Amino acid sequence: MSIKAEEISVLIKQQIQNYESEMKVSDVGTVIQVGDGIARAHGLDNVMAGELLEFSTGVLGMAQNLEENNVGIVILGPYTDIKEGDEVRRTGRIMEVPVGDALIGRVVNPLGMPLDGQGPIETTKTRPIESPAQGVMARKSVHEPLQTGIKAIDALVPIGRGQRELIIGDRQTGKTSVAIDTILNQADQNMICIYVAIGQKESTVRNVVETLRKKGALDYTIVVTASASQPSPLLFLAPYAGVTMAEEFMFQGKHVLVVYDDLSKQAAAYRELSLLLKRPPGREAYPGDVFYLHSRLLERAAKLNETLGAGSITALPFVETQAGDISAYIPTNVISITDGQIFLQSDLFFSGVRPAINAGLSVSRVGGSAQIKAMKKVAGTLRLDLAAFRELEAFAQFGSDLDASTQAKLNRGQRTVEVLKQDLNSPLKVEKQVVILYALTRGLLDDVALTDVRRFESELLSWLDSNHTNVLDHIRTTKDLPADEDLVNAINEFKKTFAASV
Repeated sequence: MSIKAEEISVLIKQQIQNYESEMKVSDVGTVIQVGDGIARAHGLDNVMAGELLEFSTGVLGMAQNLEENNVGIVILGPYTDIKEGDEVRRTGRIMEVPVGDALIGRVVNPLGMPLDGQGPIETTKTRPIESPAQGVMARKSVHEPLQTGIKAIDALVPIGRGQRELIIGDRQTGKTSVAIDTILNQADQNMICIYVAIGQKESTVRNVVETLRKKGALDYTIVVTASASQPSPLLFLAPYAGVTMAEEFMFQGKHVLVVYDDLSKQAAAYRELSLLLKRPPGREAYPGDVFYLHSRLLERAAKLNETLGAGSITALPFVETQAGDISAYIPTNVISITDGQIFLQSDLFFSGVRPAINAGLSVSRVGGSAQIKAMKKVAGTLRLDLAAFRELEAFAQFGSDLDASTQAKLNRGQRTVEVLKQDLNSPLKVEKQVVILYALTRGLLDDVALTDVRRFESELLSWLDSNHTNVLDHIRTTKDLPADEDLVNAINEFKKTFAASV
């Protein structure tokens, strides 16, 4: 029977340690292999799965693979100074992050360390990053709308507090813009926002932070970032750190919006990690538990019942597709976990329809229960109108002799597309969305030239702000439409003053 040298050194070190301080007992292991952000250590017999470990260089690691004669550790930081034979010590703590109000307005890494140069974060409370999702009886059905300020979403694919709505599309189709606009619109909605950037360029994250700061949205937002230059374990941990910070607020009865931008990069980082830990690969070389990776994350979004404080976490996960293929492995996985998806199509984006939301492939499984009464009334037929228009549009290209009703449908469809367009970083309050959609669906825009529709909208809303605040106030306070004649009269009164462009 051969005795390994590292086993003897471990025993001697443990004896010395116990001799110096009888009261302090800690497990110390020895690094037997290190490389590519993964270390294997011998001697940590009592280590727990997910436990934080400390190397002699001060760098932290997390126990992942608990094997018979060694432990696979993912290193959460620079690993170039760690070498074979180094000590690695148990901390007795499961991987955890700081939580609490002190994080609001800060930019942190997935370990909760500040990255914004504004000094340390004064918080004493921490939570483990892995915790079980709330059970069936702890939840309540989604019934409160989360207003995104984006007409195409609030009207066609409404999102409710406690929902998980996937935002999916190719790169450069405006996915992040949708999330930023949604965060900007929460200014007076009693909502805390957490933006988790996974594998983004640091310049991109900086731009997002600056946009939020300029618009005053950083006052209620936490930014968690693991940039593309970080080790893959941090990219894997970032979403869990974000949802853990959110849970602290949810259990205090507050409402939280968490944006995961994006989970494709987290899955790729987890695949890298798993292959380095020598776990068996499955489809597309992803490990077998890649579905569980996302389901245990997204199931933590919930709307709690009254006895637990009625708080909520709303999740907006992002997934990037390749050439619009939503039937690939990770997209289908996440679609099956979430309560609907918003599909952003590159063809629409490049043709100037922004946000480029494909109404046919986008769906919200919560539907009308996440809309106010007024919005339900004006947006009821919108999706069908838009779908009919898309079919007619394709058909109308082949023939010029169209009957009057077909021509009318085409005209209405073109105006619908114009109304649903929206500028970047300019979310619209729900009462203003309702007014312009009312004008559209009741045919009050049919005689406005197509090129004037966007200008008509902005001038109408400004005019109502000045001359008919009672209309907007009624929608805001009662969540219902005012009397039809009041709304129609107000819009017609404005139309008399509206000058069409020549």
